[in-house]
Amino acid sequence: MNDFKMPTDAGRPSGSLEVVCGPMFSGKSEELIRRMKRVQISGKKFVIFKPSIDTRYDATHVVSHDQRKLEAVITGIDADAIEEIRRIIIEKNPEVVAFDEIWMYDDGIVDFVLECVRQGRRVVAAGLDTDFRGEPFPNMSRLLAHADFVDKLKAICIKCKDREAVMTQRLIDGMPAKYGDPTIVVGAAEMYEARCRECHQIER
Repeated sequence: MNDFKMPTDAGRPSGSLEVVCGPMFSGKSEELIRRMKRVQISGKKFVIFKPSIDTRYDATHVVSHDQRKLEAVITGIDADAIEEIRRIIIEKNPEVVAFDEIWMYDDGIVDFVLECVRQGRRVVAAGLDTDFRGEPFPNMSRLLAHADFVDKLKAICIKCKDREAVMTQRLIDGMPAKYGDPTIVVGAAEMYEARCRECHQIER
């Protein structure tokens, strides 16, 4: 892995990894945007990366479900995309690096994030921690294990409207998705709901 270091005259600040996770509609992108707006106000250099397949609200911005937005660099999600991200970081040399929907990226993204942290950068990674079956996404599991700070957000169950939602429910034509269905399918309220454990359903 090629090194990309902060300039020697900028010192060696301590890097860190912050993970913001939770089910759909829990406010992950909103929290990412909030943190990056604070970085923007502070005058620090930052860059936000977003997978190109996430086109739900805006093709060029990170957008929350309540339509808050911040401009992002759009990339692919495979190993080549990680090398593209590396080149952008070398060029821009940001103090803060953020990823929205980081669970979508190739497995190599975790090692890349940890390298950013070792080089003194603050990394903020947001995304789903579990798929619609309730099983952990491998990338997020590793990031959570290495994180300095973790915020696990919750929503309100859309079905019972009483308990906190910690699960993501996928619906196909209004019915629960089957266990064997693909785990990466981009969609919003027409396809997903936030649900509590009791209301979460999977067709097997």
